[in-house]
Amino acid sequence: MATKDLSTADFQATIDENDIVLVDFWADWCGPCKMFAPTYESVSEEHADVVFAKVDTEAHQDLAAAFQIRSIPTLMAFRDNVMVFSQAGALPEAALKDLIEQIKALDMEDVHRQIAEHEQEHATG
Repeated sequence: MATKDLSTADFQATIDENDIVLVDFWADWCGPCKMFAPTYESVSEEHADVVFAKVDTEAHQDLAAAFQIRSIPTLMAFRDNVMVFSQAGALPEAALKDLIEQIKALDMEDVHRQIAEHEQEHATG
């Protein structure tokens, strides 16, 4: 699967409608972004079950602001509509592949339980 450009209009639907979505926040003027792009594209070809999305932070400044992007590239990962990873900086290919395997291996029942517990603590605390 190739990478998919996301806009404000289709961002949430993409997260909602797919089990695993990686999002690369980038800009055309960013050297590290340009260096990471071929790695991101290459790894996307190996994982048809994962959506590899890209958000141009210049074209979609509202999304960059909503996710508090302060440095690019920033990679975020969503699984079952939950952000499970966010990190600035370009990942080497091996680290990106390892990250994907870790995301696939997550016990999402446990993740959702932890989120519910956290929300309950803040609601009562």
